[in-house]
Amino acid sequence: MSWRIAQAEGADALTLGRLADQAGVAKPVVYDHFGTRNGLLAALYRDYDGQQSAAMAQALSASPDTLADKARIIADAYVDCVMAQGSKLAGVAAALEGSAELAAVKRDCDRAFLDQCKAALDPFAAKGVSRTSLVGALGAAEALSHAAAAGDITAEEARVELAAVFLAAVERSIARAG
Repeated sequence: MSWRIAQAEGADALTLGRLADQAGVAKPVVYDHFGTRNGLLAALYRDYDGQQSAAMAQALSASPDTLADKARIIADAYVDCVMAQGSKLAGVAAALEGSAELAAVKRDCDRAFLDQCKAALDPFAAKGVSRTSLVGALGAAEALSHAAAAGDITAEEARVELAAVFLAAVERSIARAG
C-alpha cells in the first residue's frame, strides 16, 4: 500500500495516517509497526534494496562466468529495478537524504550493493576491484538509471553505458595492479 501511495501521489503524500486510512487499519497499527514517517520511508527503501539485491544475485548465479556478462548483469539489475519502481522512488530517496537517520539507511544499502558488486567482479582482477572505482560506478548507476526513469535516455542506453562503467572499473583495477 505504501508503494501505491508513493507511486500515485509522490513520497510527500505518504504519511502514517494516510497509510492507515488506505490500508483500512487503525492508526495505532501503522504507528506501532513503523514508529515514524522516517521508519516507513526506511522500510520502503530497504524493500527496494532487497528487490534489487535478490534479482541481481539470482542473475549473477545463473550467468556465464565472464567479466562482460557479470558487468552487464549488474547494470541490468540496477537499471531494471529503478525502472520497475518508476520515478517515484526518487522522492523516497530524496526523503532519505533529508535526515541523518535515513541517509544512514541509504548508505547501508549502498554498501551492501557495492559488496555484492565486488564479490562478482573481484575474480576478474588479480588484486580485486578498487572500492573507489565501485563507488564511482554506483554514482553512475544512480545517474543513468534515474535519467532513464525520467525519459531522458532509454533504459537500454543506461544499461549499456553502466555495463561499460563496471567494465572500466575492473580494467582500471587490473592496470593499477600491473
